[in-house]
This record gives sequence, C-alpha cells and structure tokens, in this order.
Amino acid sequence: MDINDLRSIVTVAGLLCFLAIVGWAYSKRSKKGFDEAANLPFAEHDDQDLASRTSRPR
Repeated sequence: MDINDLRSIVTVAGLLCFLAIVGWAYSKRSKKGFDEAANLPFAEHDDQDLASRTSRPR
C-alpha cells in the first residue's frame, strides 16, 4: 500500500461523508426541525422583553 492508495481511500471516505450529510439535510425527517430553526429570527420573545423592561431603572 503506497500513498496513492491512501489518498484514494481518503477521497472515497470524504465523498461518502459528503453524500451522507446531503442525504440527512434533505431528508423528510429533518424538515420540521429546519423549518423551526428558519423561523427563529421572527419569533417573539415576550419573556426577554419583559425581563429587560423590569431590570432597567426609570
């Protein structure tokens, strides 16, 4: 086994890892979690707003 065999193995392992990540990202089971995460910036945080109002002196 020489360096070129090792390079080939690492390349194939990298490709398989990439394909696994792409498969996970586009799977139907992950869609709900990704949709919730995408809407987080638009969510209202009433608890944080209330706490920030009461902690400031007037």
